[in-house]
Amino acid sequence: MNNLSADCENCFGLCCVALPYAKSADFAFNKDGGTPCKNLDLNYRCGIHENLRIEGFRGCTVYECFGAGQKVSQVTYNGNDWRDNPASAKEMFDVFPIMQQLHEMLCYLNEAQSFKEAQPLYKDLQKAVKETEHLTNLSPKSILEINVPVHRAGVNDLLLQTSELVRAKVKKNKNQSKQRKINKGSDLIGANLRGADLRGTNLRGALLIAADLRECDLRVTDFIGADLRDANLSGANLIGSIFLTQAQINSANGDINTKLPPSFSIPKHWLV
Repeated sequence: MNNLSADCENCFGLCCVALPYAKSADFAFNKDGGTPCKNLDLNYRCGIHENLRIEGFRGCTVYECFGAGQKVSQVTYNGNDWRDNPASAKEMFDVFPIMQQLHEMLCYLNEAQSFKEAQPLYKDLQKAVKETEHLTNLSPKSILEINVPVHRAGVNDLLLQTSELVRAKVKKNKNQSKQRKINKGSDLIGANLRGADLRGTNLRGALLIAADLRECDLRVTDFIGADLRDANLSGANLIGSIFLTQAQINSANGDINTKLPPSFSIPKHWLV
């Protein structure tokens, strides 16, 4: 859905201001939260957007606000930006990450509703969507009072149930049973999983940093919260994967033989 995707044209560069980051392999220098990035232009655009990876800002290329930026800018604050309204700047910066979490939940909930296997949960999912959308339309002060962990727990329970219903349709084969045990939250940093049949696997929160996933069958696999930074997806099949985001794909490596869901685009660094 368009309102759950970043629209930088209608945002006041909030991710470039509100969020902090530390100098690392992902960022070229330190930045405190609430401080504009040195690369942010006066028109709220990134001055090095086309060369972020080259300039040492790989972390920026894998961030997704799920449309929270434009929602806070144009709805919550009615188009009043932080430069012209410094008194409300800190509040806006505090509201933004909360809105980001709510929009992320909405993104997953909408995907959950698209699965026919989740039909038994449709009413509960619709209720969760309605409640979450309501929270996104509250006043700034009310948004700051939201108990996000409690709300997320309820949403997460529905997403877990959805995942189990969808993945249940995958029939495990003998080769899968012989492979190393892989499940929710597994530490698979640098793991050699090349060619593995991981259909229907629960990779929620799994650490797949720099893992070798070449030619893996990852269909109907749950990727919610999985860390795919520098994972090699060359030749892998991710068609029909569950709760996968473009940001996760952007953080990984792959090639033209990687099979992505129709709504995803191939990251530019895969084609270099």
